[in-house]
Amino acid sequence: MPAPASPDLNELRAFCAAAELGTVGRAAVRLHVSQPALSKRLGALERKVGARLLDRSPHGVTLTPAGRRLYGHARTLVETADRVGEVMLGIRDAHQVVRLAASHSAAEAFAAAMLAGLRDREITVELVTANSMVVRGLVADGRADLGIAASRPGHSPDQGLRETALADDAIVCAVPPGHPWVKHAAVTTERFLSTPMVVRDPSSNARWTVDAVLAAGGMEAAAPLAEEATPRAAIAEARAQRAPVLLSRHIVAQTDFVPIGIAGLAFPRSFVLVLPAYGEPAGDVRELVDLIHEHVRIWLR
Repeated sequence: MPAPASPDLNELRAFCAAAELGTVGRAAVRLHVSQPALSKRLGALERKVGARLLDRSPHGVTLTPAGRRLYGHARTLVETADRVGEVMLGIRDAHQVVRLAASHSAAEAFAAAMLAGLRDREITVELVTANSMVVRGLVADGRADLGIAASRPGHSPDQGLRETALADDAIVCAVPPGHPWVKHAAVTTERFLSTPMVVRDPSSNARWTVDAVLAAGGMEAAAPLAEEATPRAAIAEARAQRAPVLLSRHIVAQTDFVPIGIAGLAFPRSFVLVLPAYGEPAGDVRELVDLIHEHVRIWLR
């Protein structure tokens, strides 16, 4: 009886990715190889097995009965290999510089304060602040180890990322002390829509959250009084112009601005932790993930 063929992890990884994503092209993108190279791995695996594992069609690939039989065992082996690799990476990169990307709102609300408290720990964090969309791109491209971003309700998930909830948030309207609206707990929708305000730049999640809610209701706000790249700049501009501003409620809570309700309107969102879709964080990255969750838990008390 011939000895069984030794499994090749690259071939098994290619097989699992193709089965899970439904096309050879998507699997090649996930594994960062060319489509011909991935097809070659699949062909080599099928020759070792002696059976066709994937049915191919113009619409993609599906598992054959033989492929279904192999898939569960292959997935277990690949996951075990990944865990071993993560342990090896964690050992090699102990006390590495951890690259954290955070949205402007998350950084100003809690992330910067959290990092300031790490000075007595043996962990070094490099913080990059950007809009939430850029944060996701940095993590997806491997230029950041993890990210903190604002949620994107209704958007298709990025297959290269996974997100877990950190804290509820909402974009609120607020005014500086002495503004006429301070005398009222809320304003009408009509008053809100007709009043020029200080807002974030068009690529920010804060701006997108408000615009999405208004668009869903067939509404449109007045042209902005000013557009600012960061929450801090928006607060300064609103204070200078004695005007309403639209920002995260957690940012507003750190100022002397007064939140103003809007009859019939709310702009909910949340902060999420962004990680690569595959593999588990190890070493200092794992430690930072735990610290973020712990800091947010205490911060929300």
